[in-house]
Formats: sequence, structure tokens, C-alpha cells
Amino acid sequence: RLIWGTRISMSVGFVAVGIAVFIGIIVGALAGYYGGLVDMGLQRIIEIIMCFPLLILILALISFLPPSIYYIMIVIGLFGWPGIARLVRGEFLRLRESDFAVAARATGLRDSRVIFRHLLPNALSPVLVSATFGIAGAILTESALSFLGFGVPPPTPSWGELLSQSQRFVDRAWWLVTFPGLAIFITVTAFNLVGEGLRDAMDPKLRQ
Repeated sequence: RLIWGTRISMSVGFVAVGIAVFIGIIVGALAGYYGGLVDMGLQRIIEIIMCFPLLILILALISFLPPSIYYIMIVIGLFGWPGIARLVRGEFLRLRESDFAVAARATGLRDSRVIFRHLLPNALSPVLVSATFGIAGAILTESALSFLGFGVPPPTPSWGELLSQSQRFVDRAWWLVTFPGLAIFITVTAFNLVGEGLRDAMDPKLRQ
């Protein structure tokens, strides 16, 4: 069940972050490239979403939905994109007036081609770092939801659900609590270390 739960928890992490990255890139690219009223409107939406505590918001929505792993993936992804959008927006604000972007617009290319062909590949470095940290956060969120009974429905195992079921046996079967907890700790720590490594590797000051 622990090994099978690894598949469930990792799937939630990767799919939820994939949804968040997709939305964050689109919103951040539009805000950073066009600026003005478009940027102002999208920034207000981002700020409104970031005002709500993520776990409380997800709990409120999950309580109205049927228990399913797919709903958990979608809900975590739908509310995990503001940070990525702000990173992409900042990169686009920096890149949109660079020489290659001005040259691309001067040749008459469409905005969509300038955004996704020329600017976006140069703005993905911080997104990769944020996505790595986001996977760790999504695994923790899913584990917390499953531990509280709002996650993956039994008998499908996940690490949080294993912890929830085993807490009443902790006095006579400690391994039922220890190994799911270690799995969460090691996986989240590993993704955080990978994120820090990517951040250091992509920092031009450290390369110099």
C-alpha cells in the first residue's frame, strides 16, 4: 500500500503542478507582454486568489465535490498558479523590450508567435524552479487533505490516507505511521533540494 500510495501522491503532485504551470504561463505572459489595463486586470485577479488561504479554499471546494483524485488534482492546480504567473510576468516585463523581441515584432510576427516562440523559452528558468517546489507543496497538500478525510477515497491508498488510518495503531504498530511519514518527508525534501539546485545552477551570478 505504501508503494502504491507513492504512485497516487506523485501523480497528484505532477498533474496539479502541470495545470498550475499551464495557467500561470498563459496569464503571466499576457500580463507581462501587453501591460497596461491587461496587466492591471490580471494582477488584481492574482492578488484576490493569493488573499485566500490555499488549504482552507481547497477544503471548502472539495467538501462540495464527490471524492475523487481527479478533483483534487484540478482544484490544487486551479489555485496554485498565481506565484508562477507573477514570475512569468516579471520575466516578460524584462524581456519584451530586449533587442530580439523588438526585432521579432518589427518583422511583423504575430503576438502569439513572439510570446511563445521568442520570449517564453527565455522566461522558463524561474518557472522550472518554482514548479519543482510546487510539486513538493502539492504532495504535502494532498497528504493533508487525505489525512483529514477529504482526499483520495478508500480503499485507494495515498500517504496521507495511510497516516490517517494508522494513527489509532501507533502505540502497538509504530511502523504503520513511521514509513508513510518518512516517505512524505524524504520526497518533499528531495524535491526541495532539486529546486534549490536548479535555482543555483540557473543563477548567472553564481556561474560567474
